[in-house]
Amino acid sequence: MTAYALGNLSPKPVLNEEVFTYLERVQATLDPYGGRFLVHGAPAREVPEGTWPGTLVIIAFPTYENARAWYASDAYQALIPLRTRHVEGDILLIDGVPEGYDPATTAAALRTAAAG
Repeated sequence: MTAYALGNLSPKPVLNEEVFTYLERVQATLDPYGGRFLVHGAPAREVPEGTWPGTLVIIAFPTYENARAWYASDAYQALIPLRTRHVEGDILLIDGVPEGYDPATTAAALRTAAAG
């Protein structure tokens, strides 16, 4: 099942040589784990509900284990300070939903659980 690394990054990163180096090297850390960018630093084009002051990064992985292994890898751990010294944000690792997912099935299970 596909998993994702999500980054909600501050709206005003400080762009400098360390950030450029991070950007130049990050893909090489993803490759061994099958990671690929789906969204990279894009500001929201529209916010129909709530607020979203930052930019979004979405990286897809074949499995959650791949996502965790990438984040914990020596190669990526070495790059993290190049980003975090200049770009604030939150990073999440999450599971996707399986092929054929139906939210109505989830609703039915939640309804049954709520009924006790």
